Amino acid sequence: MPVEITWWGHATCTVEDSGVRLLTDPLFARRLAHLRRRRGAVPPAEAAVADVVLVSHLHADHLHLPSLERLAPGTRLVVPRGARRAVPGLARAAGLRGLRVTEVVAGEEVTVREGVRDGVRVRAVSARHDGRRLPFGPHLAPALGYVVQGSARTYFAGDTGLFDTMAEEVGPVDVALLPVGGWGPYLGPGHLDAGRAAQALARLAPAAAVPVHYGTYWPVGMDAVRPHEFHAPGAEFERRARQLAPKVAVRVPGHGERVRLP
Repeated sequence: MPVEITWWGHATCTVEDSGVRLLTDPLFARRLAHLRRRRGAVPPAEAAVADVVLVSHLHADHLHLPSLERLAPGTRLVVPRGARRAVPGLARAAGLRGLRVTEVVAGEEVTVREGVRDGVRVRAVSARHDGRRLPFGPHLAPALGYVVQGSARTYFAGDTGLFDTMAEEVGPVDVALLPVGGWGPYLGPGHLDAGRAAQALARLAPAAAVPVHYGTYWPVGMDAVRPHEFHAPGAEFERRARQLAPKVAVRVPGHGERVRLP
């Protein structure tokens, strides 16, 4: 059974595998601090429907408390270990919606559904990113990526830089959801741009890939500052991937578009 990916914008994706819906880094806001959504409608109510929600790190555009409060009661929430201590509002949001919070570190697995053929598990993997709650949060919870292991193996990288042991730590995967940009004109350390994401793709060698984390949010009043960093990363990743990983099928969905992989 193939996996289906819906990209809602930024790092927010629905992964459907073996009848299980997993949601990554939900961000359903029109405005977040100095950022506004420039492309794609705010995701509809159906985007918040999930069996499991995966949060990669504590930055407010990835662990967004108002978005978590849109989840249905009883939804399972997987977060980096230390998240509840570092973000006191997380316990309030989880209690308000009756979310079941599981904290993990790299290497740990969470069973979503039992079964030999149709079981689904989530394995946390390390990332290279400053994942603390900014601007003053302590380093209490490391940034993570996740590998969803069902009928396919889908890697959601969260936010990460390129690192030497990435392929070794992630392991064999069928689909890779890779960040290729950001929400501002300049990417700091601990991020992948289109070129570095294509290098990561060559190392991971999945059957298919989808670029995420670009072309959605941008600082207010900066529309004319390096606009290519907003518009171009998805297409640029696809171009670079043809050069560095020609066997990988790259799909570049629009906001709210569902693609079937591999």
